Amino acid sequence: MNPDNIVYRTAIWIIPLVIAIVFHEVAHGWMAKWLGDPTAEEQKRLSFNPVRHVDPVGTIILPLGLAIAGAPVFGWAKPVPVIAQRLRNPRWGMVAVALAGPGMNLILATIAAILIGAAAALSHGVQPTGIAAFVLANLFNFLLVNVFLALFNLLPMPPFDGGHVVEGLLPRPLAAQWARIGRFGFLLLILVLVVLPMVVPGANVVGRIVAPPAEALVGWFLALAQAIA
Repeated sequence: MNPDNIVYRTAIWIIPLVIAIVFHEVAHGWMAKWLGDPTAEEQKRLSFNPVRHVDPVGTIILPLGLAIAGAPVFGWAKPVPVIAQRLRNPRWGMVAVALAGPGMNLILATIAAILIGAAAALSHGVQPTGIAAFVLANLFNFLLVNVFLALFNLLPMPPFDGGHVVEGLLPRPLAAQWARIGRFGFLLLILVLVVLPMVVPGANVVGRIVAPPAEALVGWFLALAQAIA
């Protein structure tokens, strides 16, 4: 396998991303079911079949374009349906459901770090090639993708999970107004993440807010991998 091949470069990003976002969405559904809302299960969304979660733009087109361009790869899946009124405690239940997705990503990042460390220990310092190198590249990117997805989704704005956490923490009158803003979540996302940095170069939300803690967290996970190795 040629690491410079575009198919190779794309695969080592798309495979980790799809797995990460599928687990992220299923975690939302699991938490909702545990707290009283079986909507995701009823709609067959508690499945690890990627087809049930794929968003054509967020899961395929955008990540593929970023991978080909050599830019940081991220994306999203179709949100798992959750009906707050069916939760035993709608207010705090929605906070728990929102945090379940990023929490799952951090668990997956921990598993990736452990596997990277174990692979390094088993290799005895020999540089992996072929299939082994491909798997290791996927593991490393899996670590990066999960850390980024966890922190990216914790941004305190709709439609991110962090926006749902804010809604749960606000007093009820303010929470209702915040929920109305959520109707324009996708437009707000494009405005803040794409348009604003173009107009004001210093207002790069990803580079200034997400990247620094992500780099620190990745460093911690790599230190864990090194300790295991």
